[in-house]
Amino acid sequence: MNWTDFYLVCFLLGLGLSVLALLAGSVHLHLPHLHIHHGIHVGRGGAMHGSELPWFNFGTIAGFLAWFGGTGYLLQHIYGVWYVAALGVAVLSGLGGASLVFWFVAKVLMAREAALDPADYNMTGVLGRLSLPIRAGGTGELIYSQEGTRRVAGARSEDGAAIPKGAEVMVTRYERGIAYVRPWEDPAGELEQER
Repeated sequence: MNWTDFYLVCFLLGLGLSVLALLAGSVHLHLPHLHIHHGIHVGRGGAMHGSELPWFNFGTIAGFLAWFGGTGYLLQHIYGVWYVAALGVAVLSGLGGASLVFWFVAKVLMAREAALDPADYNMTGVLGRLSLPIRAGGTGELIYSQEGTRRVAGARSEDGAAIPKGAEVMVTRYERGIAYVRPWEDPAGELEQER
């Protein structure tokens, strides 16, 4: 195997991995994850919006191989450049291609990524409205909004009393997929009525 063949294999491998990643993302195919720890991380405080993106990941490796192999092949096979100079330029080209892939993933694809905070999804204290009434000792349906998304959950009355459809309720606890609720009374409204 000579240098031209080596560069061609690297290019085809990088191109194949890129196509595989594209197809896997298009059909939502879940491939095994490649984790390389102790890599160089980017972003504020070593993290990027709550998630870490290592320099060495599937995309940057595929980008490096494709650019390295393509540049090396062109320089060696087409232009006949000395193999040491071609290797140096191919490495720089591969690093440039990997950097472009990394920048695109970090700044475009992961720009709005944030770490999930369990407190953001705590049901206690959530206000909602019953879409199905709760009969005495029965279960109804609660519609509420959390983190900007409309959600639905099964609901039971905290004290076992009936609560009519459309009533505004507050979740007092959440267990095994059921929200225990009580009718919501606005403290500000009560103060206004007392005056």
